[in-house]
Amino acid sequence: MARTYSGIRETRPYTYNDLGGGSVPISEDFEKQCLKLADRSFSQGLQCQQINSISALVSLEESVFVIHSPQGCSGCVTGAADGYRVGQAHRGVKLIKSPRVIISNLDQNDIIMGGEAKLREAVALAEKRYAPKMIFIFTSCASGIIGDDVDAIAADIQPGVNAKLVPIHCDGFKSKVCASGFDAAFIAIQKYLLPQEPQPREKGLVNLFAPTSISYKDQREIERMLGLLEVKVNYIPFYSSYEKIQKITTAEASTSICKVFADEFMKELDETYGIPYAHTVMPIGVRNTDKWFLGIAELIGKGDLARGYIEKEHARVLPQLEGIKKRLQGKRVFICGGTGRSFAAAALIDDFGMELVGLETPTYDLDAQIDVEYLNGIHKNYVIDVANMQPFEQVNLVNKLKPDLFIGVPTWSARFGIPTTHVLDPKRATMGYDGILYLGNKIADQIEHPGFNRKLAPYARLPYKKSWYEKDAFQFIKEVK
Repeated sequence: MARTYSGIRETRPYTYNDLGGGSVPISEDFEKQCLKLADRSFSQGLQCQQINSISALVSLEESVFVIHSPQGCSGCVTGAADGYRVGQAHRGVKLIKSPRVIISNLDQNDIIMGGEAKLREAVALAEKRYAPKMIFIFTSCASGIIGDDVDAIAADIQPGVNAKLVPIHCDGFKSKVCASGFDAAFIAIQKYLLPQEPQPREKGLVNLFAPTSISYKDQREIERMLGLLEVKVNYIPFYSSYEKIQKITTAEASTSICKVFADEFMKELDETYGIPYAHTVMPIGVRNTDKWFLGIAELIGKGDLARGYIEKEHARVLPQLEGIKKRLQGKRVFICGGTGRSFAAAALIDDFGMELVGLETPTYDLDAQIDVEYLNGIHKNYVIDVANMQPFEQVNLVNKLKPDLFIGVPTWSARFGIPTTHVLDPKRATMGYDGILYLGNKIADQIEHPGFNRKLAPYARLPYKKSWYEKDAFQFIKEVK
């Protein structure tokens, strides 16, 4: 019997999002299944899963996005819309478009009386103004609390509109794991857009799932590498279309650039349509690029071809890494990022002989355990902070550990005067074998030229008392009784 996945990542076995401590004890306790569920008695903000649902789909062509919420919830669209516009520019689009977004604008009267009338009005406006092929309806905390039956409303409206209506249940309070927003989007796509019966396979077609944070240069590089395996790529959902979504079930196999973006959806495609998938790692760094490329290659029977390519790339790239190693050997690093990029960056720094002292990631689960066991074989007992944001913990740890470099969003750590950088880059390829060389030189340049951060530090105050830096960073994480 096929499983039924709720879309809430906390429902998966052995998933933790409130955790902190040394990597070795955490790994050992996880292996023994001794880790206790915990919660934070104080929390400094979380990333809402609605943000991820919207950002995953906001670049889809022929679509309108109806956000059934108060106006404030639409604020998260700003970042996603900016990424969409920048991505168009990188793809050579001359007439750059913004995503088409309509807010139902729930107010206090709607919270009491229900928001059905406003949702119907928003959908009607979307159909009349844009005549799209798809209208995605995103729920919110407010619509979830008042109990608007969005699916029933959409079913009632559907006969009167030409667009496919796709309700997405991404109420922000449902999950602390923001990746649940990706799952909510894909569950809706499967339910409302995909054919329910298996489709004829298109020979050589591979689904490649990628989030919006993947740059166009990285997309091109990954598509090039897959082209070496003599396959065609169905790149979704970023800059995708209704037709490409319909082709998902005709593919011979699936893979993802980010390990957490479409992992649950690929399992559903395997169980429902018999489409096998390669679920490995993000292809950043030598080890991860090898593992990712070989994973999909062996799945489609092209393992020998992939191994030959990997051997040639090692012969080309590894000697060039020696010069970068001389610049970075022994430098101590703290890493913060999404689950995919944080562990990818942690594996990457081993290529340069750097030492991992701290790792912040939103979730700890079976996949994370595999990565941590690998990293524990390379690095000493570094600190792990499992946190969806929580900058107060991050600054406490960074201040105590005093790394030579911080990899991640630099908003907080840059104020300590520490060199900061990121493995994200919207303009250059960071993935594949050339990406390793680019990132190595980028990291080395930042460590050797930290002038901006050092000049910033005396004038940029952090909103924490000195006493906080002397306390245990994890003191607010309490076991659930």
